[in-house]
Amino acid sequence: MERWLASLSAVGGKAPKTIDAYRQDVSGFLNFMSEHIGAASSKNMLAQVDIKDMRSWMAHTRRAGLSPRSLARALSAVKTFYRYLGETNGISVTAVLATRAPKFEKPLPRPVDPSAATDLISRVELQSSEDWAGLRDVAVVTLLYACGLRISEALSLQFKDTPLPEVLKIKGKGGKERIVPVLPMARAAVDAYLQSCPMPFERNDPLFKGVRGGALSPRIIQKAMEQSRMQLGLPATATPHAMRHSFATHLLEAGGDLRAIQELLGHSSLSTTQAYTAVDQKHLMDVYKKAHPKA
Repeated sequence: MERWLASLSAVGGKAPKTIDAYRQDVSGFLNFMSEHIGAASSKNMLAQVDIKDMRSWMAHTRRAGLSPRSLARALSAVKTFYRYLGETNGISVTAVLATRAPKFEKPLPRPVDPSAATDLISRVELQSSEDWAGLRDVAVVTLLYACGLRISEALSLQFKDTPLPEVLKIKGKGGKERIVPVLPMARAAVDAYLQSCPMPFERNDPLFKGVRGGALSPRIIQKAMEQSRMQLGLPATATPHAMRHSFATHLLEAGGDLRAIQELLGHSSLSTTQAYTAVDQKHLMDVYKKAHPKA
C-alpha cells in the first residue's frame, strides 16, 4: 500500500492531504475485510473479495456514520488501490471495480451578488481593532473575489511575490500551476496593507502576517467574514470560499467563456467549473434568446 501511495505522490502528483485520506480509507477497508473474511490482510485475501463482501463493507461504513459522499470517496480510493494491484500483481479486480458508489446530491455553491461582494470587502476592514490588520483582511478577501483564489492559495503568497504583477502564477491543489490576472483593485489592496503593516518582512516571509508576526491563520479571515455577513444580514453561505464562487459566476454572467473560467479556477474538469458557476435558468434563457439566430 505504501508503494502505491508513493506512486500517487511521485507520478500522480497527489497532494499530501489527499495521500493521507487515501491511506486512511484503504486502511479502514483492509481492517474490515480482514475481520469479515477471517484472514490476515494479504494479496490472496484481497483477491477473494466479491460483490457481497463489498456491500457488507459499505453497509458497515454507513452504520458507522460515514456520509454517502465520504463513502463514495473511500470507494474511489479502494478502486484506485485495486487497479494498482491488478497492474502490479495480476489479481482480479472485477468485483471491486463493478461496485457502484452511493448516490448523493452535490450541494450547489451559493455566490453572493456583486453589490454584496463589494459590501463584504468594505465591511471586513472594520472587524479588527488594528487598522493595518483590517487592511490585511481586505487584501486577502479582495484576492479571493478579484482573482478567484482559494483562501489557502492567497495565504501561501510570500513577500517576494510583491509588488504583485499583472499576472500571477498560483500553485493550486495537487501542485497544479495556473496563471491568473491580478486586477488593479487587488494590487492596490495589497499595497495598502504593506504600507500600513508595522512588521518587518524578509524575502521568504508569508505575505499575510498575524498580529504576532507568524503566518496568518485562515480562521482569522473566516471569523472576519462571519462578523461582516451578520452585520450585513447576509446568509451563512457568504463565506470566504463563496467569494471564489462569486468570481466565477459573475464572470460567466458578464459573458465570460466557461473554458477560460475553468483555467482561471484551476479545475481539471469542466463539470466542476459548471457547479461553481451558479447562473440561474432565467439568465441562461436570456443569453440563449439574444444569441440564437432563430430565437
